[in-house]
Amino acid sequence: MQRRSFLIASTATAGALAFPTVFAQSGKLTPLKFTLDFRINGQTSPFFLAQAKGYYKDEGLDVTLDTGAGSVASITRIASGVYQMGLGDISSLVEFNAQNPGTPVVQAVYQYYNRAPFVIIGRKDRGVTGDFKSLQGKKVAAAAVESTRRAWPMVARKQGMKPDAFAWQTTDFSARDNVMVRGDVDAATYFHDSAISLFARMKPEELSVLKYADAGVNLYGNAVLASSNLIAQSPKVVAAFLRATNRAIVETFAHPGPSIAAMRQREPILDEKIELDRWAITAQYVGAADTRAHGLGDIKKFTLEQQVDEVAEVFGLKTKPSADALFNTSMLPPRSERMIKA
Repeated sequence: MQRRSFLIASTATAGALAFPTVFAQSGKLTPLKFTLDFRINGQTSPFFLAQAKGYYKDEGLDVTLDTGAGSVASITRIASGVYQMGLGDISSLVEFNAQNPGTPVVQAVYQYYNRAPFVIIGRKDRGVTGDFKSLQGKKVAAAAVESTRRAWPMVARKQGMKPDAFAWQTTDFSARDNVMVRGDVDAATYFHDSAISLFARMKPEELSVLKYADAGVNLYGNAVLASSNLIAQSPKVVAAFLRATNRAIVETFAHPGPSIAAMRQREPILDEKIELDRWAITAQYVGAADTRAHGLGDIKKFTLEQQVDEVAEVFGLKTKPSADALFNTSMLPPRSERMIKA
């Protein structure tokens, strides 16, 4: 672990040396590389609306939006200096910072998913109901290293169940729908909005959706992350990106159609209706109950501290990063601009 920490620190330092040149004030648009957490779809359509409508350019930014390979990859991409900002899971950031103690090299700056969209979806014909206890003795598909699977012990504790109440069947993400449709398993883990592909193949009335949030597990999900060097050296760049993105998110809540159209300019093969349905699910987690009080992008410190405690225990972390080290709220747009108007 020390070697891994040293390598990350070294690459982060190398990336930091590039910031003064990359973000030089020359009157031109400032280049900014942003990594998504996964592939392009309706979940992240507001980012493409901000790009298509010129909101980033209005803020003096030339933003590149690239596909991702998971939250851990997003964090390491930013830590290495290859990307300046990105989208990644808060629990993964807790683990990363615990494994690399000291001054954080990556921080969250805008909470996108106010609640993690973790769910287990089960087949009703296999006896899976809306009660988590109905999963006992069942076979549940999940990827080997996947956030929903790793967070299961938190649900088990809340529900008074044993962590090994059911049997995991390790399955690639690409095969998860297939094993569900064929009946090879009784249930599978999903990001709720990623389950749109399953809903297209099985009728909703045939399925039970068990939400982790309904079990009392209050976890923040994917957030906008930024390099700590960028935050220190060019906080106005981060603030500009957040203003433009927030503007697009608010507009997407009011009228999602233009965001989906903007996203399809990048991925025209995607189906408009499917992606609108996906965004409708995403919106439930981006605009969760807390956002009605403190606005989009913000957090409750106490909730984040509880998440750190739970992640540290379940993931077996030796140290716990502080909430202040994980999340920097100083560059958020004003609360009045972050309220959902829909």
